[in-house]
Amino acid sequence: MAFIELRNIEKTYTRAGGAGAESVRAVRDLSLAVERGEFVAIVGASGSGKSTLMNLLGLLDCPSSGMHLFDGQDVAGLGLDSLARLRNRKIGFVFQSFHLLPRVSALANVELPLLYTDREEIAGLGARALAAVGLSDRARHTPAELSGGQQQRVALARALVNEPDLVLADEPTGNLDSDSARGVMEILVKLHGAGRTIVVITHDPAVAAYSQRIVRLADGCIVADGPTATLSSAAPSARTAAATPVVPAGLLGLAAR
Repeated sequence: MAFIELRNIEKTYTRAGGAGAESVRAVRDLSLAVERGEFVAIVGASGSGKSTLMNLLGLLDCPSSGMHLFDGQDVAGLGLDSLARLRNRKIGFVFQSFHLLPRVSALANVELPLLYTDREEIAGLGARALAAVGLSDRARHTPAELSGGQQQRVALARALVNEPDLVLADEPTGNLDSDSARGVMEILVKLHGAGRTIVVITHDPAVAAYSQRIVRLADGCIVADGPTATLSSAAPSARTAAATPVVPAGLLGLAAR
């Protein structure tokens, strides 16, 4: 059984317009499976349904119809509290906007998800997550004292602190210069090489080229799904780093479970 499976998913929104409310089918009869340990890029133009699909994959929204299985569990019947606990334990989110608290340290930002965890042992997890993204020496710095690339690495450490099964990154390089973007993607490659499941939502072919597999969306439908080598001509040399991960497999429980 796939780690994540969407079966015939539909998502319809009601949008107010000049002539009254209208229904918008953001996702149309979409079926998708993601295996544990895959690195998948979901790509498409604005309005293709990428954001809606990300919200569904991240358990931030529910489909209008169809079945969503997450690690073998049908999530349709879960209440808001159960969904929140599942997200906290199983999913780490990285967004285009870093969403860091400006007046607290990098370490305090990383440790925020631990305020809501039901784990018994949390001591040292924040420091370990910062070490995994190469920012141990910036633990006491506030976001204003960090570059954009460093801020996104703090956000990535925050996503990792609860040792999630899935890292879900929405346009993670959208606010970064090319060097910083490459650094963030190389970290994701290393995490994937150590066994983590990675799903990146992007419009950028250069970002998608770091993945193993590309899923293309248009008008809420999957129009292509296949290995990156066949769907992208911009595969960066950094992708080869997945074969020899720098992040130790034991760090943050990164080895495949």
